[in-house]
Amino acid sequence: MTFAAVLEWLIKGLVWALVLLGGFAYLTYYERRALARIQVRIGPNRAGPFGLLQPIADAIKLIFKEELMPARADKLLFFLAPIVTLTPALVITAVVPFGPEAASFPLFGRTITWRIADINVGILYIMSIASIAVYGIVLAGWSSNNKYAMLGGLRSTAQMISYELALGLSFISVILLADSTRMIDIAEAQKNMWFAVLQPVGMVIFLIATLAEVNRAPFDMPEAEQELAAGYHSEYGGMKFALLFMAEYDKMIAICTIAATIFFGGYREFWFLKDTVLSVDQTPILGPVYVFLKVFILLFGMIWVRATLPRIRYDRLMAFGWKVLLPLSLALVFLTATGILLAQEVNQWFMWGIPVASLAAGGVAILGMYQTLRRKEHARA
Repeated sequence: MTFAAVLEWLIKGLVWALVLLGGFAYLTYYERRALARIQVRIGPNRAGPFGLLQPIADAIKLIFKEELMPARADKLLFFLAPIVTLTPALVITAVVPFGPEAASFPLFGRTITWRIADINVGILYIMSIASIAVYGIVLAGWSSNNKYAMLGGLRSTAQMISYELALGLSFISVILLADSTRMIDIAEAQKNMWFAVLQPVGMVIFLIATLAEVNRAPFDMPEAEQELAAGYHSEYGGMKFALLFMAEYDKMIAICTIAATIFFGGYREFWFLKDTVLSVDQTPILGPVYVFLKVFILLFGMIWVRATLPRIRYDRLMAFGWKVLLPLSLALVFLTATGILLAQEVNQWFMWGIPVASLAAGGVAILGMYQTLRRKEHARA
C-alpha cells in the first residue's frame, strides 16, 4: 500500500463526509418543504430566497445555544455518545460505487474511481456497520442518568434486534440474485433488470426494516415525545443534540444510497433510457447523476411515509417485526434460491417465478395480519 493510495482514500473520505454533512443540512430543508406541500402549508420561507438559508440559520442557532450536562451524568460517555452515533452513518457508504469503472478519470498520475473502497464483502461490511449504530443511542440514554432517556435507548435496542434479522435476510436475497457480495457486481447484475422487480416484497421489507433501524416514523418509538419527553436525547442540547439529529438524517441518506444500489440498479440508468445515449454504457459519467436521482426519490418516499402514517403502538411494532417480517423474509430467501436453481437447471423463465411467488407470499402475510387484527377486534368487542 503506497502513500498515494492512502492519501487518495483520505481525500475521498473527507469529500464524502462533507457531502453527507451538507446533505444533512439541506435534507432538513427538503423534508420541511415536502411536508408543508403534502399538508397544505408553506414551510420555511423567511431565511434567504425560498427559505434556502434556513438550514444555515438553524446551524448558527445550535452553535450558540447553551449546552447543559446533568450533574450525575457519566460525563465521558455523555460527550462521546453523539460522536459514536454519527460515525457509522458517515462510514457505512464507503463501499457503495457511484459510477462504473469506465467513469474513472486520471488525476496526478492516478486513476480515480467513483467509490471510496472496493472490497469483496461489501454487503457484510454494511451489515456489520449497521449493527453497531445502535450503541451510540444506548450510550446517550444510559449516560444521561435519566429514566426516560434510558427507556428510549432500551427501546431502540429491542427495535434494532427485531428488525435487524429481517434486514439481514433481505440482503441474502440480493446476494443470491447477484451471486456476489461485492457492491459493484450487484449494481452490474441489474443491467437488464432491477432486483426491485425480481424481488419486490424483499425490497419492501428492506425499506420497512431500514425505517425501523433509523427510528423514522412510523417506527420512531425510541423518541416518542408524548411518552418519553424526546427519548434518548432528552438531556442533550446545542451541538451535541445537533450531532444526534445529524446522525438520523445522514442515516437516511446512507440507507437510501444502499437501497438505490442493491435494488434499483445503483449507477445504472433507468430502464427507459437503456440503449440510448443517456445509458451508462455510452455515457459513463452519468452514473453519479442516476444515483443522486434515485436517492432523491427514495428520500421523498421516507418523507411521504412520515407525513401519512401514524406512529404504531410499541407492542404491535415488535409483533410486526417478529411475527410478520421475519417469517416472510425467511420464505423469500427460500423462494429466491428455488427460483434461481430452477432457472439454472430447467429453464431461464423460472426467474420470473421469483417475483410471482414473492408477491404471493406477501399477499398471504397481509391476509394473515388482517385476520389476526380482525380476531383481536372481535375479542375486544
